[in-house]
Amino acid sequence: MSKFKENLVNYQNLTRKIRDFFYSRQVIEVVTPSLLDAPTTDVYIDSIEVSVNHALSKSSKFYLHTSPELEMKRLLSKGSGDIFQICQVFRDNEQGNINSNEFTMLEFYRVDFDMHQLMDEIQELLVVLGKNDPVQKMSYAQAFFDFSDIDILNSDIEELKKILQSLGLNSDYDWIEDIQTVLFVHLIEPKLKDIPVCFIYDFPKHQAALAQIDGLVANRFELYIKGIEIANGYQELQSSEDYRSRFNQELIKREKLSKSIPAIDEQFLKELSSSSLPFCSGVAIGIERLFMLTSL
Repeated sequence: MSKFKENLVNYQNLTRKIRDFFYSRQVIEVVTPSLLDAPTTDVYIDSIEVSVNHALSKSSKFYLHTSPELEMKRLLSKGSGDIFQICQVFRDNEQGNINSNEFTMLEFYRVDFDMHQLMDEIQELLVVLGKNDPVQKMSYAQAFFDFSDIDILNSDIEELKKILQSLGLNSDYDWIEDIQTVLFVHLIEPKLKDIPVCFIYDFPKHQAALAQIDGLVANRFELYIKGIEIANGYQELQSSEDYRSRFNQELIKREKLSKSIPAIDEQFLKELSSSSLPFCSGVAIGIERLFMLTSL
């Protein structure tokens, strides 16, 4: 068998094992639309716009989904229970050796799971996929204490700017979450290369995205394999009001960064106002990165 065909077979086996893992746990596989009426509001992710039906009397504008997140949350709000999906996703303005405008994503949601239970299940999935390395878990704050001696949760923006300056890094940032991220990339991620499998959890509240907040931290985690991030998970927001607030925060920041200001998905919010999300946790995993790193 050629190396090319061997890779195809191994990739097929990976996705089959993932599906079998969830089928055995009665997690329902779903398919949701890739063409959406509204683009993402995420500050650092851009949607790809497409126009269709040009030959008809009226063309229509849609956006390729950057993840199936909101469409899957619609299903959760309607009582789907535990669900998963493997699909292609599309993002504009992506570059780098491990970034692409199109890639494959595994996204799944577990009802009545907190984020620690979800991390445990991901660890079990990794074992099924042949990744039996010891797993280390540390909070975002603990990672900074261990690897840089910085109190990341209790340092204000000016204190963190001084640290950037002492490292010879650009300190011209308006938001503390951007400085925290730059410090994480420069001081923490290089250390994670020496850890086979590592979960970083309890991100600072300013990096909550669509995760629940508990005091100074967000119920959010990321999974790193040999220093490469492959998963981003949340203990999910539940109410329409919370989602609207987070979307608006993202739009304010996009405007200040001179980025396009998309319309909020009002239909999603309307559906959640009638029936909010159940208590659940969810995660998105990059399949190509997972394949690359579980093959090592």
